[in-house]
Amino acid sequence: MSASYDKNTAQAQSSETQKVVDEFNALDTDAKLAWFYLIYKKMGDSVTPAAPAATDPELAPLLLGKYYDLSDEEQLNIMRDIVNRKDTEYSRAYGAIKENNQLLVWYAWAVAMGDKVVDLPGTYKPSQAINDLLSQTEALDFDEQISVFRTIADEMGYTDVKPIETQAQTGKTSSL
Repeated sequence: MSASYDKNTAQAQSSETQKVVDEFNALDTDAKLAWFYLIYKKMGDSVTPAAPAATDPELAPLLLGKYYDLSDEEQLNIMRDIVNRKDTEYSRAYGAIKENNQLLVWYAWAVAMGDKVVDLPGTYKPSQAINDLLSQTEALDFDEQISVFRTIADEMGYTDVKPIETQAQTGKTSSL
């Protein structure tokens, strides 16, 4: 689970964007991590942390602070736990923040890869599935790309917070 107000309403609304999300979800854990890294590396500055004015790095001190002091293996395991929605300290910290801040985390980690964050092995060759997904992502317009990134980021991490039921679901009006 991850932090979101309504898990039944994906941000990737079009069939094109939903196809990209579905193909991402079909990748294994390490391929998902590689896609994130390569998408930031390949698309450079055009992929930013969604809406920078809508992010707050102070909301993720564990992920954008202590994380950098860990070993490469510990960092990689944390990334894997987040992708796999495991109930861990770091995955909960990630699941507790909203999509724009989740994107900020991936962006910051991608920028720091090879320096303060574990890097892809120098001999790494992306699979055809990853290359195809990169091409499909690049073919989307900017708003569609951000929609895909938000949807994917939001589907990661762990939280036990449940969405608040709507009036339509409960049949009750709120009493203020």
